[in-house]
Amino acid sequence: MDLSVVVPTLNGRDRLAASLDSLASRAPDAEVVVVNGPSADGTTGMVRERADVDVLVEVADRCINVARNAGIAAATGDAIALLGFDLRIAEGWADAIRDGLAAANAVTGPVSRGDDDNSDELERREIAGRDVRYFNGDNVAFRATTLRETLDGFDEYLRTGGARDAAHRLAGAGYEVVWHDEMRTNREADEHAGPGPHGPDEQHRNWKYRSLSYRLTKNYGPRPTVARRTLTHAFGDAADAARAVLRGEGSPSAWFGSGREVISGILRGSADGLVARARDRSDTRNPSGLTVEKQRAVATYDRRE
Repeated sequence: MDLSVVVPTLNGRDRLAASLDSLASRAPDAEVVVVNGPSADGTTGMVRERADVDVLVEVADRCINVARNAGIAAATGDAIALLGFDLRIAEGWADAIRDGLAAANAVTGPVSRGDDDNSDELERREIAGRDVRYFNGDNVAFRATTLRETLDGFDEYLRTGGARDAAHRLAGAGYEVVWHDEMRTNREADEHAGPGPHGPDEQHRNWKYRSLSYRLTKNYGPRPTVARRTLTHAFGDAADAARAVLRGEGSPSAWFGSGREVISGILRGSADGLVARARDRSDTRNPSGLTVEKQRAVATYDRRE
């Protein structure tokens, strides 16, 4: 099994260098595809000087799912892994991928932080009769045919939550994600704090609920299960925010402002999810996927040529 590793990066030159060092020493036979941009910290020069990076793809869009798809398009392996630019792989990581993909269509593993070895485990939910197995988009590998043909890559509409959307679609296709303890990666405890450089994280209320309602509506349609799950999340966040106000840790105006962001996110995401569901009625459920014709790469440096 030939392994390609796609590493999306944005303004993380030093952490990327450490990640690439770990790939060079622990997965030397893997094809490495770095998708950069639009960085302004000298990442391009650093990567081009390295002989252990096979392809450098420069993109102009900050969306993580655009970067993922650009890397998937450039990869040639029959197994494709996605690795966060600030993660270092452990010994046995590549072997764990091969073992996992021999039994399933996708495999994921731990993302440890500092000395914490228990930061992750396989998260599962049953939604509308589907056994959904979520994975960390910074440490996951797929059979290339599954990633390209079944999923059509990642949904570029989503600025956050793309990995969770892919998990729903994998479950819809009847495919499993397996957990492998040896597919271990490490992120220093003080690194990657706050929102990710590629876009908003789940603390951004509007995008959190826009993403949640979009992917649920797109994958399951306008059914009570979708409304119940979305509102359960919203009421839980509202209660937490209200308790913070009562403790003096927040203001009523901030609480109301957060509520407006949640409502607008739910309405926009639900509407866009219905449109996406109508545009792609296949099991792929990805009208903004890899096969959409668009110019993702603004430059490509390919050592394989």
